[in-house]
Amino acid sequence: MNTTGLIYRLTSYGESHGSAIGGVIEGIPAGIALDTEAVQAFLARRRPGQSAITTTRNENDRVEFLSGIYEGVTTGTPIGFIVRNNDARSSDYEATRHIFRPSHADYTYTAKYGHRDHRGGGRASARVTIATCVAGAIAMQILAQMGVTIRAYTSQVGTISLPHDYTAYDLNAIDNNAVRCPDNDVATRMENLIKEVRSEGDSIGGIVTCVVQGVPAGWGEPIYDKLHADIGKAMLNINAVKGFEYGMGFAGASQRGSQVCDIYDNCDGNITTRTNHSGGIQGGISNGADIYFRVAFKPTPTLLQPIESITDQGEATLLNNQGRHDPCVVPRAIPIVEASVAMVLLDHYLRNKAVQLK
Repeated sequence: MNTTGLIYRLTSYGESHGSAIGGVIEGIPAGIALDTEAVQAFLARRRPGQSAITTTRNENDRVEFLSGIYEGVTTGTPIGFIVRNNDARSSDYEATRHIFRPSHADYTYTAKYGHRDHRGGGRASARVTIATCVAGAIAMQILAQMGVTIRAYTSQVGTISLPHDYTAYDLNAIDNNAVRCPDNDVATRMENLIKEVRSEGDSIGGIVTCVVQGVPAGWGEPIYDKLHADIGKAMLNINAVKGFEYGMGFAGASQRGSQVCDIYDNCDGNITTRTNHSGGIQGGISNGADIYFRVAFKPTPTLLQPIESITDQGEATLLNNQGRHDPCVVPRAIPIVEASVAMVLLDHYLRNKAVQLK
């Protein structure tokens, strides 16, 4: 599937080394003011070549809106957009045309389609997340008008992690360093580790924590489209993601119910909970508390050192990768996580509005 969402829908297209990445967004009502330069600024947080710890591929990632917006306001029709690829070096991948790169989608795409675009991973490349970021940036603008804020940050790189949960940090300081960690001292250690593994031709993984504030009670669906299930699916659809947990997550498996029960309180007529082990979602529906979750990213599988592999003819070979790659995808994944959850939340807001109109 190249389409995501029920009411707020994105259909994306494009490959890493094709002429462009783009998409069509449906479901936005008419009459909503959109700041397209703010969308561009959001893309700048994802684009390659932005710091010393990211790939050196140099793309300006300028988005062109083709339809659905007139004089800065949505028309209610599909929003078409395109982001052109300007700095693809396909020759870097010629040596891997017939080699299955370990831990990539080379073999699986060949098994499914019978052939593949070997240039930078083709459709399997994380470059296609540009479309997610465009649609997500628009969703974030609309959600912000309702008082909903979304902030993701790097909470772990390798074995270096923040010692406290999100309540201990200034989440407005996330972009103050290249790693996008709200603690500058920890960020420096993370950055040094990324530089170290890069110098060795290696890579490192990490964890992104995301916090959503301002979602009222009542967003979500029962049974098969639970809010946390749709968020989890959105996160697991991001390239290199290997794990997702929300609220207490896996830590709750070792605790007793009496330790993690979120007791209700009535605060001046507003129903709240004293604690938030549930991560802002109960029964698949938001309860008004902060929604928070963690996303685990694997190390980049492209290593700049010799790796054993096989060809598409099944012959053993030695792979020597070339090209420009992120030694750690986590810092550039921050806006992708934010955009992905924004799309889910706006979709569920629109679903909820449809229910209330019945």
